[in-house]
Amino acid sequence: MCFNSFFFLFFFSLMNFFFMIYFIMNNLVLFFEWEIICFNSMNIVMSILLDWMSLLFMMFVFLISSVVIFYSKSYMNSELNLSRFIILVLMFVFSMILLIISPNLISILLGWDGLGLISYCLVVYYQNLKSYNAGMLTVLSNRIGDVMILMVICWIMNYGSWNYIFYLDFMKNDYVMFIVSFMIVFAAMTKSAQIPFSSWLPAAMAAPTPVSALVHSSTLVTAGVYLLIRFNYLLINMFFFKLLLLLSLLTMFMAGISANYEFDLKKIIALSTLSQLGLMMSILSLGFPNIAFFHLLTHAMFKALLFMCAGVIIHMMSDIQDIRYMGGLSNYIPLTSLCLNISNLSLCGIPFLSGFYSKDLILEMVSFNNFNFLVFILFYFSIGLTVFYTFRLLIYIMINDFNLMVIYNLYDEDYIMLNSMFILLFMSVLSGSFLMWFIFSYPYMIYLPLNLKLMVFYFSIFGLLFGYIISNMSFYSLNKLLFMYNLSNFLCLMWFMPNLSTYGLSYFYLNFSQFLFKNIDMGWSEVYSGWGIFNILKKYSIFYNIYQMNNFKIYLFSFILWLMILFLIFLIN
Repeated sequence: MCFNSFFFLFFFSLMNFFFMIYFIMNNLVLFFEWEIICFNSMNIVMSILLDWMSLLFMMFVFLISSVVIFYSKSYMNSELNLSRFIILVLMFVFSMILLIISPNLISILLGWDGLGLISYCLVVYYQNLKSYNAGMLTVLSNRIGDVMILMVICWIMNYGSWNYIFYLDFMKNDYVMFIVSFMIVFAAMTKSAQIPFSSWLPAAMAAPTPVSALVHSSTLVTAGVYLLIRFNYLLINMFFFKLLLLLSLLTMFMAGISANYEFDLKKIIALSTLSQLGLMMSILSLGFPNIAFFHLLTHAMFKALLFMCAGVIIHMMSDIQDIRYMGGLSNYIPLTSLCLNISNLSLCGIPFLSGFYSKDLILEMVSFNNFNFLVFILFYFSIGLTVFYTFRLLIYIMINDFNLMVIYNLYDEDYIMLNSMFILLFMSVLSGSFLMWFIFSYPYMIYLPLNLKLMVFYFSIFGLLFGYIISNMSFYSLNKLLFMYNLSNFLCLMWFMPNLSTYGLSYFYLNFSQFLFKNIDMGWSEVYSGWGIFNILKKYSIFYNIYQMNNFKIYLFSFILWLMILFLIFLIN
């Protein structure tokens, strides 16, 4: 089943690629309406929008999912229900495709909800308590976005159709569109894990690694970014975009800091995804949807490759994910190390790899616009942090001594995994340059002063140096100052967001319900109902039991008592 799915998806990827070239050459947009049911005066219509953007995105989704399924053939070979896993992945991919090609809010909701539901099934795939907790956090965070889309569907009914693309331009200043825009931004923030909904993204690492590669590159987390790219014309001058800019920059900054404290290999890569999502959202809120889309596609390639390399390493290390046990792996698994290094360097934006083309363009656009100092510093500092945690990861995995055990067996000859990784390696190197020709009809020529042009380079060098210095420090030497002010825990635990979105939300209600249970259910209501009645009856029954014992004294006492009562009655009368 793996090979059939791989060839099917790979064929669709190639087909979308050729269609996309044809659409760009001829400046085509196709809008299909398929009438499913016509009953009295009610039409139920399925709409499909095909333009260069949807075709290009579909090509990338199909390519990455085909490679991930091919990779799963080896990675999940001990799995008894491999067919079930492949079917879940395929349903996941087709939910994403439905979202990509929909100009209609109803079909967007189907794809959006499908992603949320199937991501829950995949996160809880390995059934244990940690997975269940992560799955609930993921699905409940995404439900907020689903509710927002449902409310958008209700509000956009005012215009008589759910095909939102007809209204984006000429209904821009309408108050209904103001409400719709707020809800769309809110929904995108939940799906793309911006602050304050960031905690579900690292928790979703409980899923199998091939799923993580798919989720974090081109499907679930990019759905929010893609939705905002489609709604960009409506949102461009709205207040919510300015708010989104601040929140996305803080997300990028927070994820960069937390990744430097993390020792779980998959969580470091998940936090790097969070950081890149913040970058996409921030450039989108500045009004550059094409550049955000460009970075979304280049990021998809090297992030999927990064997760695949992590999966191979975890497999070979007997399912250990802690990077402190690793080290010197480039001596034992050179081909996997090659893929890991190139994808990591592409993430840092090293010149002429795919990440460089989009990241450098984003930062030059930021330098070109007149923003305040906070935005400027957060952008560049976050870029420095990216290089920081990447270099720290490389030192722990590649350069330090091997720390696991005396007898080990590291091999680099799983050709199914390697072949799938090499496809993405090829794309990670080349996709930036060829996408630049496709997406931008003319090259951006950005003139800046020399120091501003080299600012990215300066911050990257600082990040690299700090990564090297801190990797050679003992853990507490850096944190002594931070521990004094309790800052270290704050930075380490994603600004307490996982605690706030789990225990933080439920603590008050659980505490209050315990108080009610203790004082009402087990307190006063017991005294005046079950336990109270039982106590009274018990006391009376004990009294009657003593009275009815064959004791001469009691009979004599009762006889005298009755005589006295009769005597009193006689006297009164």
